[in-house]
Amino acid sequence: MLVTTYLAIIFLLALCVGLEITARRLTPPQSTPTALANPAFRRFQSIFLRAYLLALWADWLQGPYLYKLYRHYSFLESQIAILYVCGLASCVLFAPFSGWLPQALGRRQTCLLFCLSYSACCLTKLSRDYFVLIVGRVLGGLSTSLLTTSFEAWYVYRHVDVHDFPKEWIPSTFTKAATWNHGLAVGAGLVANLLAEWLHLGPVAPFLLAVPCLLCCGWVVLTDWGKEEARFSRSCHEGLRCLMSDRRVMLLGGVQALFESVLYIFVFLWTPVLDPHGPPLGIVFSCLMAASMAGSLLYRLATSTRYRLQPGHVLCLAVLMAFFSLFMLTFSTAPGQPRPHESFLAFLLLELACGLYFPAVSFLQGRVIPEEKRAGVLAWFRLPLNLLACLGLLALHGEVSGTGGGEGGSGTRHMFGGCAIMMLAALMAVVSLFTLGRNDTDLRLEGTRGEGEMY
Repeated sequence: MLVTTYLAIIFLLALCVGLEITARRLTPPQSTPTALANPAFRRFQSIFLRAYLLALWADWLQGPYLYKLYRHYSFLESQIAILYVCGLASCVLFAPFSGWLPQALGRRQTCLLFCLSYSACCLTKLSRDYFVLIVGRVLGGLSTSLLTTSFEAWYVYRHVDVHDFPKEWIPSTFTKAATWNHGLAVGAGLVANLLAEWLHLGPVAPFLLAVPCLLCCGWVVLTDWGKEEARFSRSCHEGLRCLMSDRRVMLLGGVQALFESVLYIFVFLWTPVLDPHGPPLGIVFSCLMAASMAGSLLYRLATSTRYRLQPGHVLCLAVLMAFFSLFMLTFSTAPGQPRPHESFLAFLLLELACGLYFPAVSFLQGRVIPEEKRAGVLAWFRLPLNLLACLGLLALHGEVSGTGGGEGGSGTRHMFGGCAIMMLAALMAVVSLFTLGRNDTDLRLEGTRGEGEMY
C-alpha cells in the first residue's frame, strides 16, 4: 500500500495539472471582466479570502488523523463511532441556528465565535479523557455548522448591502475560493503526514497546527472586517417555507441529504479500512482530495462550450459513480478477505464523484433557491443529512458492540451496503427532479443553444 499511495498521488496531481491546462484552453476569455478590473472589489474579495481560506486550511488539517488519534488513545471502534455521532448530533442541534446566529449576533461576531470554538475543539485533542473528547466533538459540530454559513453570510451581506457591488460578481469570489479549497485540502494532507509520520510528532500534531491558523483567521476578521450591527431575520422560517412550497427544492434537499450523509459515514470508515495495511494516512487523504479536484475539473470540461453537458446530467453521473464505488466496497471489505487496493480505488472513485457532485448541486441550488433564502434552506437541508449519518454510525456501533467491540468485521461491509442503497435512493431523487423539471430553463445552463456561457 505504501508504494501504491505514493504512485497514486503523483498520478493524480499530474492528472489535475493536465485537466487544468485543458480546461483553460477550452474556456473562452471572459466577456465581462468588470469585477476583476474594479480595485475596490478586488480589495474586498482579498480581505474575505484571507480569513476564509485560513479557516478552510485549519479545517482540512484535522481530516487525515482524527480516527487515527482516537485509536492512538486506545479507544475501541464502537467508542470512536460514538464520538463521531456526538459531532454529527451537534451539527443536527446547531444546524437550525447556524443560519440565524449571524443575524442575531452579527456575521463578524459569529465568524469570531467559529475561530474560538474550533480552537477549543482542537485543544481538547490533547486530552485522553473520553468526556473531554466528547466536548471537543460537540464544539467541532458547532464550528462546522458556523463555517458553512457564517463566512458566506458575511460576504454576501457586505457585497450587496454595504459595497453595493452587482450580485453577478458573487460567484467569481466563491469560484476562486473553491479552486483554492481543493489545493488547500491536498496540501493539508501532505503537511499532516509530514508532522505526524515523517517528523514523528504523532497524530495530535496537525490539530495543534490548526490552532494558530484559526487565531490568525480570527485576527484578520477582527482587524480587517468592518463592524456591523446585529439584525434579526426570520431566515430559518422563510427557508422552511421555501422548502415546503417548491417540490424542486424538496427533491434537491433529498439528494443532498442522501449523498452527503454517505460522505459523513465514509469519513469515519476510510481510515479503519486502510490503516491496518500501513499506508501513510496523510498521503492517502491528499490522494482523495486530488481525486475530488480532478472531478471538479472534469465538471468544468463537461459543461464547457465544447461538450455542453447540463449540470443535471453531471449530477446523475456523479451519483451513479458513487453507487458503483460503494457497491465495490461491499466486496472489497469482506471479513477475512480484505482487498485494500480495491478499496483504495473505490474510495478514489467516490471522491471523483464528489468533485462532480458539488459544483453541479451548487449550480442547481443557485437556480431553484432564492439568494435571500438560501442560508435558511441549506440549514434545513443539513438536518436530515446529519440525522442519517448519525443513524448509520449508531447502527455500526450496535453491530460492533454486539460482536465484542472488534474492528467492525462484517459491520463495515454491511454499512457500505446500506450506503449503496442510500445512493440508489439519491439517484431516484435526481431522476424525479429532472422528470419534474424536464422543460424548466432554471435547471439548465444558459447558452446551450448559442446564448453564451453560464457566467
